[in-house]
Amino acid sequence: MKMHIKEFAKLCGVSVRTLHYYDEICLLKPAFVDEQNNYRFYDEKSLMRIQEILFFKELDFPLKSISEILSSPDYDKQKALKEQRKLLILKKQRLERIIDALDNAQKGKITMNAFDNNDYDTARKQYEIEAKERYGKTDAYKEHEQKTSSYSKDKWQQVNDGLNAVLAQFAECLQSGQAPDCDEAQSLVKNLQNYITENFYTCTNEILKGLGQMYVADERFKENIDKHFEGTAQFISKAIEIYCK
Repeated sequence: MKMHIKEFAKLCGVSVRTLHYYDEICLLKPAFVDEQNNYRFYDEKSLMRIQEILFFKELDFPLKSISEILSSPDYDKQKALKEQRKLLILKKQRLERIIDALDNAQKGKITMNAFDNNDYDTARKQYEIEAKERYGKTDAYKEHEQKTSSYSKDKWQQVNDGLNAVLAQFAECLQSGQAPDCDEAQSLVKNLQNYITENFYTCTNEILKGLGQMYVADERFKENIDKHFEGTAQFISKAIEIYCK
């Protein structure tokens, strides 16, 4: 099967301009380009690729993340499809609640919980973080593997204890009534960033910001951090957000 770019764009429901851009950023290359007229052509593999891209886009993944995930040699398509289906079901359930709320509104009834999107947002953020960790193979991931490869069991315990000590300081700051933008909290964010860099990988502001989001999006992290004091994860996340602006 061979399709000209216009035919392919129409079939996929995207613009020709979008396909040009995907080509430029190496997210979706044409199957081949006619050397005489530079026309782009696509095939069945192209269809499979753009379908995967569109699934991720439907879940609000940025193109950079999609490219990293799909380019990974460890990418597991079937596992990705299974996770995406779970998220899309959550999205569908929210739309169904909103439709029910519309029906009730026509009858004069008010239903406000239909607009709650927290379950989907939390699950989507968690999936994006885990997918990038699993498939991204970023420089930070590689540095983490290299730096921690020689860690013994005792060393891991020491490093984790040190990290928990930093998190406990945030809890004490919160308990004392301080705000996330106070000098103490911002100093603690810097300490956290330095600790991660020293023991795991170079923690840039971009990476730090992602960690802050993960601390509240991933229930496992949130629960572990909030053992120090209820609300600590949210406090750290907000403090990091302010620090990274």
